[in-house]
Amino acid sequence: MTERTIQPHPALAAYYSSLQERPDFVRTLFNRTAADYDLTTRMMSFGCGGLYRQGALSRAGLRAGARVLDVAVGTGQVAREAIRICGSQGQVIGIDRSENMLAVARRSLGITVIQGEAENLPLADASVDFVSMGYALRHVSCLRLAFEEFNRVLRPGGRLLILEFGQPSSAAGRALARLYLSRIVPALCRPLTASDRAGELYRYCWDTIQSCVPAPIIISALADAGFTAPDCTSSMGILAAYTAGKLPA
Repeated sequence: MTERTIQPHPALAAYYSSLQERPDFVRTLFNRTAADYDLTTRMMSFGCGGLYRQGALSRAGLRAGARVLDVAVGTGQVAREAIRICGSQGQVIGIDRSENMLAVARRSLGITVIQGEAENLPLADASVDFVSMGYALRHVSCLRLAFEEFNRVLRPGGRLLILEFGQPSSAAGRALARLYLSRIVPALCRPLTASDRAGELYRYCWDTIQSCVPAPIIISALADAGFTAPDCTSSMGILAAYTAGKLPA
């Protein structure tokens, strides 16, 4: 790792022994949970996730007719709401490390999907109007590299939205969030899935949330990557929306 590497969180010994092993661990984890992912996330968000994602995209500046790159598209939950906003004149492209997640997104949405990583996007410079990423920033290898790639593929005047989880500010809020994500959600998932795969996913989710760098570091990394007016807004104490823009030509 170079001195400019900004890890979203340190290695988590309970899941892998070194940072070099993290990409393969994450890919395998999401490959194993792709079939159950939409069901379990709907349950976790009480069915309100779609409305939140659509509102966040609109507030971040997504408009009809835009060409969108959804990084870490997963099963297409953010992409689905982007399609609703962009309409028939727009285009949504999904990129993800997990081939099983991409298969679900392709089948359910019919969009163009590409296997790839945030730190090395397989798109041309200045080729999209909007870049989105939903709840996957904790899984990249370097914030700086990812943000520089987001900026590179955006056209002048383009917009960026990153949805993430954050830690509640109060000790009681953190304890409740930990209980919900690491204990209650896995317990509820168990009878809905063939194994404890989804439970492992949400336990890992919480462990990455509580280990993740704070919002000021993420905002600073966005500014260092060339984005203008990077900002973070919080909802319900645990949902964070990072927005930024690329300078016009």
